Amino acid sequence: MASIAPLAEFLRTRREQLSPADVGLRDTGRRRTPGLRREEVATLAGVSIDYLVRIEQGRDIHPSAAVLSALADALQLGLEDRTHLARLAAQTSNAEFCPAAPALVDDVAPTVHILLDQLDPTPAFVVDPINDVVASNQAWRTLVDPLGLVDHANLAHHVFLHPDAHTIYPDWDAAADAQVSRLRAASLRWGEHPRFTALLAQLEGMADFTERWSAHPVAEKRRGPKRLVHPDAGELRLTYEAMDLSDHEHRLIAWLPADEATASAIRATLDVAEPVSPAVLRVVGEN
Repeated sequence: MASIAPLAEFLRTRREQLSPADVGLRDTGRRRTPGLRREEVATLAGVSIDYLVRIEQGRDIHPSAAVLSALADALQLGLEDRTHLARLAAQTSNAEFCPAAPALVDDVAPTVHILLDQLDPTPAFVVDPINDVVASNQAWRTLVDPLGLVDHANLAHHVFLHPDAHTIYPDWDAAADAQVSRLRAASLRWGEHPRFTALLAQLEGMADFTERWSAHPVAEKRRGPKRLVHPDAGELRLTYEAMDLSDHEHRLIAWLPADEATASAIRATLDVAEPVSPAVLRVVGEN
């Protein structure tokens, strides 16, 4: 049977991340531990304190759907947290019915390679569930090579272990949070995979990683701003878009320039000609 610790740890961390004010309670003074007290969560969820203690200590591995739903409401869990909680509960209490995790596959369909090439000169790449880069286009490889990122690199490894990571990622905290969230979500299915455990062994000695890992983040952003400092192009302001692929739970990520200065810097780095406007094309055609 799967370890019962993740469900208990997840519920405890979510309780510790809430304050009385978050749930409309009056703060009665200093607390020995952060967050809500167990009795406060038990009252909000309509369960006994003893029952909540048993769940948090892993001594009750069969909480009902109604209890889990009540706890999710009391802890103000969002959609991704609720989904993760449901998966943890299923894995904990009915491990024999949970499908085995598929292999981490490096192969990418030929059509995905064609798509990546057709996206060029927009930098784009494909990652597996633990953020190993398994495919990319020439634009991405050219852009990130001076940053120490190449095919079959791992994004989390780069963010936490590259010596210049804090310079490369001006918003390093946000980059670190995103990587840990992705790995935490993947750990439910691939936590015992040798590649996952090897990566975790490299990261676990870092306090910045361990603190984030202990908080059990699972929410993942699919689009948003991103800043990189490139040794040749300077600061790049990007917007990333992440799209799920049907094969092997891969994800295709494209980096779009967020302003004209970034677009020009990327074109210069990639040695791509300035795009010709439609108006100019019409004039040329008429001649």
